[in-house]
Amino acid sequence: MKNPKEISRVLLGREIGMEDLVAVARFGAKVDFSPEYERRVSASRKLVEGWAREGRVMYGVTTGFGALCTQAISPEDTAQLQRNIILSHSTSVGGPFTVEQSRATMLMVLQNIGQGYSGVRLAVLERYRDFLNSGLTPWAPREGSVGYLSPEAHMALVLMGEGKAYVDGQLLPGGEALKRVGIPPLELSAKEGLALVSGTTSTTALGALALWDMLQAAKSADIVASMSLEVLGGLLRASDERVMAVRPHPHQGNTAANLRRLLADSQVVAHFQDSHIQDALSLRCIPQLHGASKKTLEDARITLEIEINSCCDNPIIWAEGDNPDVISACNADSSYVGVEMDSAAIAATMLAKMSERRNNRLIDGSLSSLPWFLIKKPGLNSGLMIPQYTQAGLLGDMRILSTPSCIDNTPTCGNQEDYVAMGYNASKKAVSVVEKLEYILAIELLSAVQAQEFVDAGLARSGATRHILAEIGEHILRSESDVFLYPHIEYLRDLIHSGRLVELAQEKAGELL
Repeated sequence: MKNPKEISRVLLGREIGMEDLVAVARFGAKVDFSPEYERRVSASRKLVEGWAREGRVMYGVTTGFGALCTQAISPEDTAQLQRNIILSHSTSVGGPFTVEQSRATMLMVLQNIGQGYSGVRLAVLERYRDFLNSGLTPWAPREGSVGYLSPEAHMALVLMGEGKAYVDGQLLPGGEALKRVGIPPLELSAKEGLALVSGTTSTTALGALALWDMLQAAKSADIVASMSLEVLGGLLRASDERVMAVRPHPHQGNTAANLRRLLADSQVVAHFQDSHIQDALSLRCIPQLHGASKKTLEDARITLEIEINSCCDNPIIWAEGDNPDVISACNADSSYVGVEMDSAAIAATMLAKMSERRNNRLIDGSLSSLPWFLIKKPGLNSGLMIPQYTQAGLLGDMRILSTPSCIDNTPTCGNQEDYVAMGYNASKKAVSVVEKLEYILAIELLSAVQAQEFVDAGLARSGATRHILAEIGEHILRSESDVFLYPHIEYLRDLIHSGRLVELAQEKAGELL
C-alpha cells in the first residue's frame, strides 16, 4: 500500500484505496473530481429531474421515508421534504467525531454518491469537496447510529448553513463557518437530503480508519515481538522456513520471515540458540497468532475497499442502457463492514493478549532471569510493575468490545426496518479497540527497551533493534529508579500510531510483509 503521507491529491472518478482515505482524512490531501465523475453524476441527476416533473413514484423523492413511504409528496413540497429529512434525522448524540472521522465520512459521501446512481446535483458534491479542501469540518455527534442516517444528517446541516463546524480548530455555527471560508449555503432539491444520509458512509469511514491503524499495529507487533524475543534470549528456530513450509498459511510464513529479517544479525539470538529446546508459547507462536490476525485484517481490507468504491444509496438511479430505472433496494445495509470489523476487533484483541503475555515474561523475574519489574532495587522501586496492570485493564476492555455487534438486532422505523445490521457499532468499537492495542504494544515496547539494561552489553543487538533503540533513546532514558511513566507510554504509542516504528524497522530490515 502507498504511504498516505505522500499522497497530496486524491482524484475521484476512479477506484480509491484505504491509503487515499487516510491521506484525505488524516493528512489533509486535496480532493478533485475527474470529468468522468462529473459526467455520471450529471447523467443520473438529469433522470431524477425528468422523473420528478413527470410525477413518477420514487421513494424519498415523491414519497415519504421509511414507514411513511406510502405518503405521496407534491412537487411543490420537494425541497421542504429534503430539508425535513436532514432536520429530523440529526438525532445522534454524545461526543463528536474527530476531525479525521468527519473528513473520512465526507469523502465516503462523495465516493458513494459520485458513483452516479444517486441523482444528486454536482453542486451538492462540490460543496463537500470544498469543505474538505478549505479545512471546514462539520461537527457530528457519534452515538446513536445503526449504520447510517444521523451523523451524516448533522454534517448535511452545514450545507444548509445550519448545524456546527470546525474552521481552524474553532467550533462555529454552521452559517458562520461557511462565511469564514467563503462558501454559500445551499438549498437541497429532489433526492438530495435522502442521498446525503443513506449508505454505509460513516460506517465505512470509521471502519477504514480503524482498520488502517490495525494493519499498521500488526506490523508493529512483529517488531515489538522481535525485540522481546531477542532480549529474552528466545529461539528463532520456531520461525524456521521449514516449519512454515509444512503449514503454508501465507501470513504465518510472512510473519516468520519478518522475525528472521529483524533479528538476522543479532548476536544475542545467536548466543542463546542452543540454550534450551523451546520457548513459551507467547514467543514460540508469534508467527501463528500474528499470522492469523493479519489474515483476518487483510480479508477486512479487501471488503472495505470494495465498500469504499460502491454505491450504497437507496433508491438506486439506473442511468445506463435503454431502460433507465429507479430501484428501491438496500445497498445501505452495513453487514459486510459490520462482520469484517467485528472480526478485525477479535484479531486485534488476539494480538494484544499475546503482547501482554510477552510483557509479563519480561517483568517477571522468575520467568525472564532479569530483575523483577526491570528495575534496580525492586521493593524500593516498582519499576515496570504497574504498566502491566494498565495492559490488563485495556485488555479487559478489548475483550468486551470484541463481542460482535452485527449479531444484534433492534427493529426501527415502525418495523419497516425489522432487521438492522448494526455495522456502525462494529466500526465505532473498532476505533476504540485499535487505540487500546497500540497502548498495549507500547507498554511491551517500554519493557523491551528497559530490559536492555540487564542483557550482556557485549552482545550486539540486531541492526533493526539498535536503530529503533537509538531513536527511542533520544526521548526515553533507561532508569535505575522510579520515574513518571505516562509520558513514555504516550510517546511509544505515538511511535506506533504514526507508523514511525515500522519506518525505523524497515530502514534496516527492508519492507516488512
